[in-house]
Amino acid sequence: MNSTIERAKEFRNDFMQGNGKANERDALVRQTPGHRRLLSKEELKSLYATNMIIQNIINIPAEDITRNWITLKMEDEDLKNAIMQKLRDLKAKEAFKDMRRFERLSGDGLISLGVKQSSLFSLEDPIDTDKLKSLEYIHAFSGFKVESMISNSDVFSPEYGSVEQYELPKKVDSAKRNLVHASRILHDQTRRLEDETKGQPLLEPLYDILTVMDTSLWSVGQILYDFTFKTYSSEDIEEMSREERRELGMLMDYMFRTEALAIIGKDEKLEKKSTNVGGIKDLLDYVWDMLSGATRMPKTVIKGQEAGTITGAQYDVMNYYSRIAAMQENEMKPQLEKLIRVLLWCEDELGGRIDPESIDWEIQFNPLWDVDAKTDAEIRKMVAETDDIYIMNGVLTSDEVRDTRFGRYGLEPTLAFTGDEAELNRMAEEVYRKQKESREQDG
Repeated sequence: MNSTIERAKEFRNDFMQGNGKANERDALVRQTPGHRRLLSKEELKSLYATNMIIQNIINIPAEDITRNWITLKMEDEDLKNAIMQKLRDLKAKEAFKDMRRFERLSGDGLISLGVKQSSLFSLEDPIDTDKLKSLEYIHAFSGFKVESMISNSDVFSPEYGSVEQYELPKKVDSAKRNLVHASRILHDQTRRLEDETKGQPLLEPLYDILTVMDTSLWSVGQILYDFTFKTYSSEDIEEMSREERRELGMLMDYMFRTEALAIIGKDEKLEKKSTNVGGIKDLLDYVWDMLSGATRMPKTVIKGQEAGTITGAQYDVMNYYSRIAAMQENEMKPQLEKLIRVLLWCEDELGGRIDPESIDWEIQFNPLWDVDAKTDAEIRKMVAETDDIYIMNGVLTSDEVRDTRFGRYGLEPTLAFTGDEAELNRMAEEVYRKQKESREQDG
């Protein structure tokens, strides 16, 4: 008997693992630390398709990283406008958003470059920049469509770790491997183990937390379903058979759910009770904190808070946008630069072939967020007080402050104050030196 009870403890009737079947083992009961969960393409797609929280985790950073897009800095305004128009025609913003979304879901996000050359070419060959005619299209796709990646494994090579060729699914009615040179594809990959070529899907390390999150949703649903229940007491119950009790329970359950009035005998008793939910909030907060920490996304962002506006107390959201800005600079910017170089090399795109190295140009990402009116006023007040100290101690002149804060055309919508640590230290040292000299002169 005891052995039977012990074996029963190893199982739990949980809809997530067993679809309501008690003979299915719950993964959390026998969880092993460090055990890697490998998810198939079908499992990843199913998780994404059936859970809106997962869709937020995958989609929101991809939307934020491209939401305000870019500004191209160069002296030739006509050339800049032509490049930006071509990017709009190619729907580059949407393609880069999808590339990052696919990267988070499958581990790899890719964009194919549909170039036209002045001579015949094979996709296995690198792009010949001297023969480029035009860039006809770009298409974003996921790592699910990549059979394998051929990468450089020579640790003494300058190109160590980089992919040289991609093997895509074979073309219809062809037995030949469909290889594409790396120069014809933009590749976004941020999580990869050293001995693997494909990136790791974000949902794999999140799987246990998402399992607990789904279980908590089911548990809360059960609590709400049984939040209030009734108990019926009668001496006649003891004389009923099992079948009679079941029939009476079904009848009374139906009546008590559909009728507000219950007619009972003198010695019978009907009570209404509520489920105790004390401590449930702390448990749910713990699950949310774990999910937020694992995804490096604030809970308010995961839940779909309005993007772009921040109040003074939302430091976690500010840190999140700082990470998004770092992703833009370190991960997306090189891909955008490669795309623009291809456009400049094309003979028929921008009025003739242009060597990207012959002109000065730079990609700048537009600001991701702004602060609410109250926080903005408080920041401007503190900056004005700081400027007043600088002017009084001779660190800056009033003209320098005017140029820095107001620019040529009046008050700027965003502060020009950078907040750079080196700048702050330098100014602080200068203020201290001026104050020390002033005290020595007065003494």
